[in-house]
Amino acid sequence: MSVSPSSSAQAAREAVARRLRDLRREAGLTVKELAAACGWHHAKTSRVENALTAPSARDIRAWCEATGAAGQAQDLITLSLNAESMYREWRHQVRNGLRHLQDSAAQFYRETELFRLYSSTVVPGLLQTEGYAAAVLRTAARFRDLPEHDSLDAARARVERSRVIHEPGHRVVVVLEEHVLHCQMADAEAMAAQLGYLLTAGALPAVSLGVIPTATRERAQWPEESFHVYDDRLASVELVSAEVKVTQPSEVALYVKTFELLRGMAVYGAEARELVLRAIEAL
Repeated sequence: MSVSPSSSAQAAREAVARRLRDLRREAGLTVKELAAACGWHHAKTSRVENALTAPSARDIRAWCEATGAAGQAQDLITLSLNAESMYREWRHQVRNGLRHLQDSAAQFYRETELFRLYSSTVVPGLLQTEGYAAAVLRTAARFRDLPEHDSLDAARARVERSRVIHEPGHRVVVVLEEHVLHCQMADAEAMAAQLGYLLTAGALPAVSLGVIPTATRERAQWPEESFHVYDDRLASVELVSAEVKVTQPSEVALYVKTFELLRGMAVYGAEARELVLRAIEAL
């Protein structure tokens, strides 16, 4: 089952829009009358009610005042802020640099007991070596017009953060599409080191490493966008424009279900090691 990565954020936005629309209707106001009372064009009212435009805190206060529901303003402001925080553009996240982005996740990782990591693109950050991480982050920096020198510090921070897999109280279940092993994001030396580390990390008691062979027939689930599930409380999906954080329990459950379908197609142990060794030999 495929999950729309932005559906939780959109659903939260729509919930705010519905409540504002209901307030207007309960007050007996038309779209134009509400707009006139708030001092803006009626098109803005329509955009807000259709979840096309996120209302500001000032907008919500004005709306609630106009509909005689001033007491509901703060709750709606909080709901709206929560909705918008689910979908944060990368340009806001990387404003303080790639190193800051890596450090900011460290505490969250320490609080997570079960990591479910699925990737159809690159080796997940928790299993990246410094050389591979630097290459991946350098590519990201170029794409987002950031200073490339920041990628080395960020890579070191990423590796430091990944030490969590060696600490007690954590379990990491990783499922990779075989393509990830052959996607040369770094030079041959760094790729060999990365693939070798996969063999080492996959042997750790707290780590389960599965690889879905490219030749798998009649797949139970098609390749998905890469996603991570932290315990049963958060699913994170990285898109070109944004990182989407899914927190709605029913949707997190869909990601868990999808992960289990993908995990069921993977090979483990000696079979997984053989696929990694073949990728090393192909360098």
